[in-house]
Amino acid sequence: MKRRDFLKSAGAGMAALPASQFCGARQAFPAEQKRPNILFCIADDWGWPHAGAYGDPVVKTPAFDRLAHEGVLFKHTYVSSPSCTASRNAILTGQFHWRLKEGANLHSTLDVNTPVYPLLLKESGYHIGRWRKSWGPGKLEPGGYVNGNHPVGDEYKGGFSEFIDARPDNAPFCFWLGASDPHRAYEEGSGKASGIDTSKIPVPEFYPDEETIRSDIADYYFEVQRFDQDCADAIAKLEEIGELDNTIIVMTGDHGMPFPRCKGNLYDMGVRVPLAVRWGSEAKGGRVINDFVSFTDFASTFLDAAGISIPDEMTGASLLPLLKSGKEGWIEDSRSHVLFGKERHTPAQLAPSLDGYPCRGIRTEKYLYIRNFAPDRWPAGVPGGATHPMRVFADCDNGPTKQFLLEHKDEAKYRPYYNLSFAQRPAEELYVIATDPDNINNVAERAKYDTIKDVLSEKLMQGLRETGDPRVTGGGEMFDVYPYRTDYKLHDTP
Repeated sequence: MKRRDFLKSAGAGMAALPASQFCGARQAFPAEQKRPNILFCIADDWGWPHAGAYGDPVVKTPAFDRLAHEGVLFKHTYVSSPSCTASRNAILTGQFHWRLKEGANLHSTLDVNTPVYPLLLKESGYHIGRWRKSWGPGKLEPGGYVNGNHPVGDEYKGGFSEFIDARPDNAPFCFWLGASDPHRAYEEGSGKASGIDTSKIPVPEFYPDEETIRSDIADYYFEVQRFDQDCADAIAKLEEIGELDNTIIVMTGDHGMPFPRCKGNLYDMGVRVPLAVRWGSEAKGGRVINDFVSFTDFASTFLDAAGISIPDEMTGASLLPLLKSGKEGWIEDSRSHVLFGKERHTPAQLAPSLDGYPCRGIRTEKYLYIRNFAPDRWPAGVPGGATHPMRVFADCDNGPTKQFLLEHKDEAKYRPYYNLSFAQRPAEELYVIATDPDNINNVAERAKYDTIKDVLSEKLMQGLRETGDPRVTGGGEMFDVYPYRTDYKLHDTP
């Protein structure tokens, strides 16, 4: 069944994910119309809902808030995977990470034969480039990228200004503005020292309300604000050269914050991210769109805007109909839900195993359903300790919040928080968004939700089959044996 047919067969309110078949081939861009530039700004580990435009009372994000005010603010944007390499592979290829073989894992590679939007833009005359973190982490050479070739283009260590100075003959451009912020490690206490009031920080329900944790979140906020300033500088450069309104500016993060039960998890704080898009008069400003957006949609969007045919391999759908619609709220029936998943992040199971923690999820307006394919494994890695020569819970970044939960795990007051982040999980999880926005009360075993669970389970499995997920169609065990391509000792801290 083609994905277009799958969409038609879906029930009301539960339509299939958008796919490349809905985009089709694009006609050449009209000669008299200037092709848009693309400025893609992505933070490392910046998650939902940490931006002023979303109502966060503490973090200051004036650049993001400006884009949201002058452009479009998206409320339901989801990564393909809450893991750096897999998430970025999905952006570049316009495909779910589970379609990319080794590229589904952290510290992997990317097959040079897989179409990526920056190189397709380059072929059509775009000036492309990158700054700081773009593709990765991993090694491109095993995938066929050799002689300095890179899927995101040349690196400009001087940043966006240097890239613009190198632009030939005012060519349209596509720039990847990456950041290492707000990835750990942080300078402990930097947030508070910068003037952030830790008493006003909203603490997620899956953590105890402790000053140590508030201060850790403040350090994270401090780096979010640093990224926001990088974006503000690039926007100012666009204004300086007169290209602001002819540039599609996208600002987002690659997955949730590097804290327990966030990054590396399929809960909203792991897979949901901020997204604001500005495009001059082409996208009416001041709108908030509820429709579900996947990171797989970016590639099709950029190619569509440039008038370039979208490869059949791409599973994402262009966002141009949403951007140009002038509407807000819920717009397209086909965007009533989104899929995501995870394979191996770090080798954090029993050494010397390379097993990951395979899981998939589906998010609708009302529910989050998760299928854990190997519930006997540990979602954040094994507990470690003296009997195991590994980091404790190696799939969770080290930091004060993690350390607090570990140090207090045997105290009755804190044990439930420790379990939420580190304990093993059942094969199925179901969360009711309206009453449980932080996804901590699993209702999958409650009889009253049996029908909902069954419907979501089937919709998830059907979507995975339609998009060729080896965990469903067969061969998924290969994800657990692909190399972990790093130069550091396998079980050292990444």
